[in-house]
Amino acid sequence: MRQNPSFAMTDVAEIRRLIARNPWVTLVSQTDTGLVASHYAVLLDEDRDDLTIVGHVGKPDDLIHGLDERELLIVVQGPHGYISPGWYDDAPAVPTWNFISAHLSGVPEVLSTEENLAVLDRLVDHFEGGMPEPRRLWERPNDDAFVQRLEKGTVGFRLTPTRVVAKRKLSQNRPAETVEHIVDMLREGGPHPNPALADEMARAHAARPPR
Repeated sequence: MRQNPSFAMTDVAEIRRLIARNPWVTLVSQTDTGLVASHYAVLLDEDRDDLTIVGHVGKPDDLIHGLDERELLIVVQGPHGYISPGWYDDAPAVPTWNFISAHLSGVPEVLSTEENLAVLDRLVDHFEGGMPEPRRLWERPNDDAFVQRLEKGTVGFRLTPTRVVAKRKLSQNRPAETVEHIVDMLREGGPHPNPALADEMARAHAARPPR
């Protein structure tokens, strides 16, 4: 991802927020036969305050990606969407795409069975927590034998990135009134509604220092 100083996102707390709100990521690695990509849910490591991520892959993706052997790229994608030049002023302009994304690279550590079970448990709790009647990993109708069999088909990993490139392109290079108009357009029911992107743009705009 080509970086632009105007759009660089370097605040660890903001990148953690991006990961926490967008846990469905893309895993990319280079193999002897070319690039491979997989898609899994991840969580921030609850024992760390940096950008360490924990997750799991289904076998044999651990071998395909070479976990614990070579570099893995994790792509985190936040809200994104089309921005029409008609939402700017009357100056010449072309369409663009606003987005928030982070690329985290490093060699992942393979977790032990106990650690992997803890991560699987956390993943289930994280997504089931808001359900009216949560189905926890270790609760009926699941039994211990079922959970143990499930774990054997997965490989847990922990990745502490050695390289991070994060970008937040949210029209920061536009005047405040233009940003506000774009936010309004994204919240309307036109052909390109995108309330999530509008919220992120409004949040970033509010945090901008006055010019």
